[in-house]
Order: sequence, then structure tokens, then C-alpha cells
Amino acid sequence: MADLPIACTLTPETIRTRRAGLLPRLLERADSRETLPEGYRVRFAATGDILPSIARTIDAERRCCRFLRFLMTVEPDGGPITLDIMGPTDTREFLDALITGV
Repeated sequence: MADLPIACTLTPETIRTRRAGLLPRLLERADSRETLPEGYRVRFAATGDILPSIARTIDAERRCCRFLRFLMTVEPDGGPITLDIMGPTDTREFLDALITGV
């Protein structure tokens, strides 16, 4: 993975507006979240519109946070959907700030 800076390309005002949506809103729907060395693994029940919601969030986030890596696993037979959100060193701290708004 290229060493891209851990930076969002959005303006501070746009970040405040979007903070209430996208990744933080998606993570509210997760059944569980565990830490990875440079990110998080979140698990969702395969119900409702969660799969397209995950895809829309990944598409939007990858445009402004180019350093993030997303790995989605869809288990067979209606099993859970797992999303790994990772990046270079300090990515988890960046995600924590995005999620908590600090």
C-alpha cells in the first residue's frame, strides 16, 4: 500500500456536516467492533439494506480519505458481513477522532 498521508481532503465545514453521516452512522449499526493494529473490524448482521449501505459508505469515504483500505467479507447463507477499515500507522487514532467528533 502506498504511503499516503493520513488526511481528509474535505474542508473542516464539510467534515462537520458529514461527521453525522457516512462512517460514524454506519458504525452505529454494527453488532460488534474490534481493534486491529491499524484500524477496526466491524461486524454487521446481514439484514435489511446493510450491504448497499456499506458499499455506499466505502465509495464515499474512499474519495475523501484516500489512505483508508476497506476489506468486506460477506459470509455465506445469510451469515454476518465483516468490514475491516485499515490504513497506515495512526489510522485507528484518526478513525477514533472521526467517530467521536473529538
